[in-house]
Amino acid sequence: MLMQIADLIGKVKSIVITGQCIGGTTASLSALFLLCHLLSLSVYPPMSVLCITFGSPLVGNEALHRSIRRQRWGENFCHVVSKHDIMPRLLLAEIVNHIPHIQALLQFWHCCMASPHLPVAGLSSQVSNDLKHILFHSVLKDLELLTQADDPSESLFWPFGSYVFCCQEGAICVENVASIMKMMHLMMATGSPNQSIEDHLKYGDYVAKVSRQFLQARNFEEGIPDSSYEAGVALALQSSDLTDKEPVAVMAKECLQMAQHSDKPNLNAANLAIKLSKIVPYRAEIEWYKACCDEADDQMGYYDSFKLTGASRREGRVNINRHRLAQFWNSVIHMLESNKLPHDFDRRGKWVNASHFYKLLVEPLDIADYYRTGMHRERGHYIEHGRERRYEVFDKWWREKSVPEEENKRSKFASLTQDSCFWAKVEEAKEWLDNVRGERDAMKRQQLWHKIDNFEAYARQLIYNKE
Repeated sequence: MLMQIADLIGKVKSIVITGQCIGGTTASLSALFLLCHLLSLSVYPPMSVLCITFGSPLVGNEALHRSIRRQRWGENFCHVVSKHDIMPRLLLAEIVNHIPHIQALLQFWHCCMASPHLPVAGLSSQVSNDLKHILFHSVLKDLELLTQADDPSESLFWPFGSYVFCCQEGAICVENVASIMKMMHLMMATGSPNQSIEDHLKYGDYVAKVSRQFLQARNFEEGIPDSSYEAGVALALQSSDLTDKEPVAVMAKECLQMAQHSDKPNLNAANLAIKLSKIVPYRAEIEWYKACCDEADDQMGYYDSFKLTGASRREGRVNINRHRLAQFWNSVIHMLESNKLPHDFDRRGKWVNASHFYKLLVEPLDIADYYRTGMHRERGHYIEHGRERRYEVFDKWWREKSVPEEENKRSKFASLTQDSCFWAKVEEAKEWLDNVRGERDAMKRQQLWHKIDNFEAYARQLIYNKE
């Protein structure tokens, strides 16, 4: 597979991987492998990867779900689930005692797919009613218990990506985990043991109908709702074919409302933009402080000024602003990793530039505070033991920005040292110089001089690059 990927890189812009049933599981794992491999190669421009599964069992637990969400890969997966199909729901139930039944069912499905010309209804009679009833009622019971549980994370398997639930009336797309699990239960509850087996073989019919369903006009029996939000929920409810099934319809409506309320990434991003404008004065005060230090007669610069006089009133004000800015940017990262912001948020120029400027301006003050308070003696040097995770995140954003900066173009970054960890490296070099004077071991002294020489070369390169 690695050889196939290597041949495709640079030749194609996108890859689509698909599969049904166990093949869908293989497709998901293959897509994850490909995404990880492309990430390790830092391919630019990035290759688009899309995985579409049909009636696939779940893959992975909550930890995998969180990892995929952290990497912003949820948008790369679309799982199509028919209304009553038992297969995507199997691993949400306790199946240890039903493995022989499941093996028999898989063998039956395999035979059906190998004979697509034969009618599904006729073939399903080959599966005993006892097997159908045992599996159907066991899965339905465990699904109901799972959706009622206070902590759904107890489930061994968690969904990730988008789930498209399809039926004769159309399709609805859900991304919220709790809503996915509830729709799994509510839709299956309206079916029968026979439907739960036969529906797994009807994905071709459903896919063919979905495009036509979107073109059909929908009729509201009670009139068009005044709110576009309520109209959207009503349309989704019609597409799920649950409108006339009480009390399932009420629960399905609540489920869809929960899904829409819990996922407002664009609105959250707009609100963040307002909050960003409100913290601009805090950043401006730090910029003013830096300008004053740069123009001062003692020419100490704002790093040394903050480090040596951090207890003064002026530096105290800067310190408060430093913590306010850190709190804001930590909240941005938390929202992004909680899937509450648009999938391309970390590639939008406004936010990439704002986070980069914040890092260049404020991280030197974090370093100064770290060494002023003696934290390096308790924990170790800043870069390995004291650097906040947000700066590593912003480094990644800047490296992966979708629009490269024009070469030799001056910007507001130009007045700042382009390596925000420069002063931390200076502190380490100072320690090496102190140690080399008293070091008697020739081998250790040579190692220290080697580090000092490397630092000097690094600093000269920054000067040469006007950084």
